[in-house]
Amino acid sequence: MSGIAAAVLLPWSSSPHTVYDRLNHMLPRLTLRGQAGVAIAAFTHNKGVRYKTAFQPSHELHAIEQDEQDPERLPHVAIAQVRCRLCTDGESDDQSTRNRRATSRQLTISLDGALVNAREVRAELTAQGHTLEGRTHAELFLKLVEHVCERDYWRQGVRVNYENVFREIDERIDGAISALLLDAQGNLIAFRNRYGLRPLEFMQTDDGFLLFASENCAFAGLLGKSDQIGPGYIKYVDGKNGHCFDRCVSDSQRAAKLCVYEPLYLGSPDTSIEGRSHLVTRHSIGFSLGELIARRLPAEPDAAPIIVSSMPHTGGPYADGLFSSLVARGVNVERREVIETQISERTLIGPNSERKRRIAHKYRLASIDVEKRSILMADEALIRGDTSQTVTNMLLAAGAKAVHWAIGSPPIVAPNYYGVNIETIDELAFWRTWKGLSAQQRNQSLLFKDMEPDVLRIIEGRIAASISATTVTYLPFARLTSLLPRGSEGIDLSPFTFEMPTPAGQTRANRNLHNLVADHHRAA
Repeated sequence: MSGIAAAVLLPWSSSPHTVYDRLNHMLPRLTLRGQAGVAIAAFTHNKGVRYKTAFQPSHELHAIEQDEQDPERLPHVAIAQVRCRLCTDGESDDQSTRNRRATSRQLTISLDGALVNAREVRAELTAQGHTLEGRTHAELFLKLVEHVCERDYWRQGVRVNYENVFREIDERIDGAISALLLDAQGNLIAFRNRYGLRPLEFMQTDDGFLLFASENCAFAGLLGKSDQIGPGYIKYVDGKNGHCFDRCVSDSQRAAKLCVYEPLYLGSPDTSIEGRSHLVTRHSIGFSLGELIARRLPAEPDAAPIIVSSMPHTGGPYADGLFSSLVARGVNVERREVIETQISERTLIGPNSERKRRIAHKYRLASIDVEKRSILMADEALIRGDTSQTVTNMLLAAGAKAVHWAIGSPPIVAPNYYGVNIETIDELAFWRTWKGLSAQQRNQSLLFKDMEPDVLRIIEGRIAASISATTVTYLPFARLTSLLPRGSEGIDLSPFTFEMPTPAGQTRANRNLHNLVADHHRAA
């Protein structure tokens, strides 16, 4: 998972702005998608492609601007990647990979998402004699594109037909992919694979730019017409004349079905789906949670107000909605942040050892005035429980009387192979708790989204105990779907249903579930 963006200066533009200016506008708005810096590839006619990387988008763009003293070197098109430090293979990944062939055959890619069938694609390419330097999905995807171009076009010395290239690519990959490809002639291809799990937006500005970004919040403040690349489509932009066209490259037509992590967690609060921002969705979820939690909080008439707080930096809207709901129901609460971060990197993504190291260094108390106070922490999800346990213990060590958790989603029951890096169900808090349930409760809980409320309450209690919290309250599945902008139709809800969005993902998840249940039965 990462952020991608591109800017094309159209030939008829008379704008004083450059493609760097437009990237400088867009990239800071995508920083929630990756905190490990930015990589940029910029193309200038008669000069070729130039590459830059840096730790922060603003620093990177400033460095490029300072280097570009010759106005003839100002690029006509540039693609960029807001990078995650870790990819789904668990290795360092700058996710902006270029093929170091001859300049005339050089390709550069920025990729958001992941391949579920990465192992199969890698084995196939290796068997065909290709060498892969790392284990990143960006490199693997690029090598696959290169293979098709080499086989069908480069060897014959003919112009690449990218419609045909990406038609084959879309057939051969399984996963969640949005990608921007820049070739040595300055042609840009924007691609979104058939499943549509990762967004890809574009805008033609009134002043003569064609812009692409993984979220529409990147275009805020710019004038023009915007839309999204449809699942199974490419948009091709000719590097010489600026002409562009859309082509369907999938025989399996379907509506976009975004991964639910986009509105709940990954996306910027300012990004919108069908006119409703993620901020509004998250606030509404928090407000709905307030109705449930108001019934469960102990009545303490003379006690100090319960502190409603959030997990930075994504839990704020949930806590705001929760606070408003509790106030409306007469609960004695105050809204105050008690946890802050020391580093910006996400702790959801990455191998277990690396995540635990970052969790230990990321969080600290924002306020020491928590002694003998009850704290209500709002978060969008409780996935593994290691972050919530760390924060709970930190608050209890500071003297908090009780720590409650309000979770803006149902229990996470399924792995996620689509760029979020939840590789197995064994690591999920739900399944660790599941092993301790009675046989009847285990069977009932396997209904997932349709499990009985009393079974969910038992699971909540056991998870609360496992993280040293007083209570944990999940948002029930039916409430979640009623609050999402596309309900259960336009959002992939597989984290809560185990109904995976792709064939390879379902096969892999089923095998994972079968192994876990079989191992548990043998141990029992």
